[in-house]
Amino acid sequence: MAQNIHPTAYIAPDVVLGDGVTVGPFAVIESGVEMGENCEIGAHAVVHSRVKMGSGNILHPHAVLGGLPQDTSFKAETVSWLIIGDNNNFREGFTAHRSSKENGTTRIGSGCYFMNNSHVAHDCSIGSNTIFANNVAIGGHVEVGNNVFMGGAVVVHQFCRIGSFAIVQGTTGLNMDVMPFMLIGGRPARHYKLNSVGLRRAGITGDRYKVLSAAFRLLKNKQSLDELEETEELRQLKDWLAVKSKRGTHGFIEVSS
Repeated sequence: MAQNIHPTAYIAPDVVLGDGVTVGPFAVIESGVEMGENCEIGAHAVVHSRVKMGSGNILHPHAVLGGLPQDTSFKAETVSWLIIGDNNNFREGFTAHRSSKENGTTRIGSGCYFMNNSHVAHDCSIGSNTIFANNVAIGGHVEVGNNVFMGGAVVVHQFCRIGSFAIVQGTTGLNMDVMPFMLIGGRPARHYKLNSVGLRRAGITGDRYKVLSAAFRLLKNKQSLDELEETEELRQLKDWLAVKSKRGTHGFIEVSS
């Protein structure tokens, strides 16, 4: 299936476009870009060099992918990448930067939704099925898991980790890690309950939910998790906790079942 390219769009000669790609008025796709089938590039959107993306991605007007890192020590000749999966939706004004390291990569998974003016900085890793609400901004080297929801205007310090199935309340500032499966908010930010709605939607209910609830009560009291039933979610939590943090982990206000 042929592409649908507006005559005012600029596409470098070596760009690789899959079947069914649509490119709107005054969009720019620079040299070295690879794009899968059925992507939609909106008016005035820009895809810079060294971006690779899968199929079914939608880039709305004035969104920009693959810009240079906002790092004063970065040299423009550095070879680095922004790599994106499939079926992501990038709304107006979204920006994502390629890595600041030679042959490094900024990564975005599949099935994510990035609302207006949200930002992914250099060297970040974003899992799949994650949502950034309007004006979310994450610093460099941040890791975000799968199925995370980031509320409006959340700001994240560089090198933080946000575990899968976490939800971050709008306007929260994060300067430490967020544990998986939790809801976090407040000033200063604190974990204070399980992400019960997100877990229910993911089918993590019944005994699986009870194990997570017990796990977070034990963690709150600095007790071992070894006596709990080894569910898939508990293994994920233990694996996440086993990774040495560069920022430390936010504390608790209250953990409820």
